[in-house]
Amino acid sequence: MADDRQPFRTLGADLRALRKARGMTLTELAEAMDRSVGWLSQVERNISNPAIIDLNRMAEILDVSVSSLLQIGTAPGEEGIIVRAQARRPIGCRTPGLTEGLLSPDLTDSFEVVHSSFAPGAELVVPLTRPTQEIGYIVRGRFDIWVDDKMFKLNAGDSFRLRGEQFRWANPYEETCDVIWVISPPVY
Repeated sequence: MADDRQPFRTLGADLRALRKARGMTLTELAEAMDRSVGWLSQVERNISNPAIIDLNRMAEILDVSVSSLLQIGTAPGEEGIIVRAQARRPIGCRTPGLTEGLLSPDLTDSFEVVHSSFAPGAELVVPLTRPTQEIGYIVRGRFDIWVDDKMFKLNAGDSFRLRGEQFRWANPYEETCDVIWVISPPVY
């Protein structure tokens, strides 16, 4: 028998983690959504399921995709433990040529693991700064990264660390580059 709540099983904990990662209180998010603190508290504790319009608004406020909030295709007994390749939650879909998937089962840990695939020619032009610690490992291809305006050329097997520095990246090469990131605290 299918469980209609399955896509929502970790939604509450993930929303709480995203809200906290953005420095928002329960009251601030509730006010931004024009909803009560009690209702949002029930959603974060998985007592209530939000309507799709509420999910859209949460995703907009928290700056994530709606699909990144839902776990679809997880087999019973695997929730919070296993992430199947076909059930990976897509994230970070705002930069052309970048496809990302959440490798972590949810966002309830002090870190998240993300698989990023950078198409040839993909580039983050505007530098980014996040209040995180991050490790990246180049699985396949080549990758250029600028950390505080210092450029590094990386190859498969290389890794890098970010500790809140400003960074940008590019894949000016002819092959796709795959990078595994470990990010703390979770930002997606």
